Amino acid sequence: MNPRLERLHTYAFEKLARLTAGIEPALRAGHIAMSIGEPQHAPPAFLLEALRQNVSRLGTYPPTVGSRELRSAAANWLTRRYDLRAGAIDPDTMVLPVNGTREALFSFVQAMVDPARQPLVLMPNPCYQIYEGAALLAGAEPYFLDTTAATAYRPDLTSLPAAVLERCQILFLCSPGNPTGAVLPRAYLQQALALAEQHDFIVAADECYADIFLEERAPPPSLLQAALASGHERFQRCLVFHSLSKRSSVPGMRSGFVAGDPQLLAPFLRYRTYHGSAMSPLIQHASIAAWSDDAHAAQNRRIYGEKFARVLPLLGAVHAIEPPAGAFYVWLPVEGDDERFVRELYAAQNVTLLPGSYLGRVGARGNPGAGHVRISLTASVAECVEAAERIVRFASRSREHAA
Repeated sequence: MNPRLERLHTYAFEKLARLTAGIEPALRAGHIAMSIGEPQHAPPAFLLEALRQNVSRLGTYPPTVGSRELRSAAANWLTRRYDLRAGAIDPDTMVLPVNGTREALFSFVQAMVDPARQPLVLMPNPCYQIYEGAALLAGAEPYFLDTTAATAYRPDLTSLPAAVLERCQILFLCSPGNPTGAVLPRAYLQQALALAEQHDFIVAADECYADIFLEERAPPPSLLQAALASGHERFQRCLVFHSLSKRSSVPGMRSGFVAGDPQLLAPFLRYRTYHGSAMSPLIQHASIAAWSDDAHAAQNRRIYGEKFARVLPLLGAVHAIEPPAGAFYVWLPVEGDDERFVRELYAAQNVTLLPGSYLGRVGARGNPGAGHVRISLTASVAECVEAAERIVRFASRSREHAA
């Protein structure tokens, strides 16, 4: 057995299941799950129709590189979404379909890390647990960059020791961020690329929440924009990861793509050919339809905006909180132990949240996720409002008992 498997942390949702096991909630009203980032909005009708129309295509093995039509749809979406110059994204060499960002983020690290060079993979803390697991199984050491209110929930790149930068092989960034919703400005992304050029590492930008943001006039920028602004016409040392799961509310389709440096995508494609990760022709055709339409993503965004507008004023009774710039999470500070808060909230109000400490790792300053809970606004508007009311009710009663 691969001994590196022993170093993997228990997955956050397994820990949550153990935390709430055996509890019979006192509130008999329906359970509201706010713990997992699984979009529950209805998928666009045209996408479902595309799936129905292409069922007959399941009789062929798809090429790992995907169809050119799909790669072109992804390239065209990037060009529209980020206002790139025409032709900036070559669909033949700069785009690769993947089965959702999760498997791509993981497999990319396996393909890129050289374990003989004492590699470090840098990542935000708290973060998406896949970054850490990918690093460990590739033979690298995760290096955590705390993201707190003091850093505007951005990894601090200015104070990294030279020895860390010299060992760094991959820097993971996530914008809008999970769990905080923070957006990384273009200047920050250019700073990351400058460090990558100086110390010869890759910047991997997880942009799966790119189409979910609150300010319509200020969409989150991309690492690709930063690369072009820095004069990197071939997107040297950078890749971006995108998905339809959040954008189109189809997490079960497992459809996304990676785009950027063709010098990185070519060996990644070679790896994936052996990895057995080609996208189903059925999913490819539905994905073409999804990447070619922006109206449904804008409607999706409006629904999330309504949720934030209705939920945040209620949660202000628990703790003052600013609206996040993007994604669909509320990163809520709570008094004391976040595990205890989640467990007792479930027991009293039949609502599940995710303890923030499950998404963070302990460093010199402790666990930056501790004392927070992540609230995922993926349920219906009515359920999100009802859950917020239950959270406030629980927090108010807990304070009364403490007094």
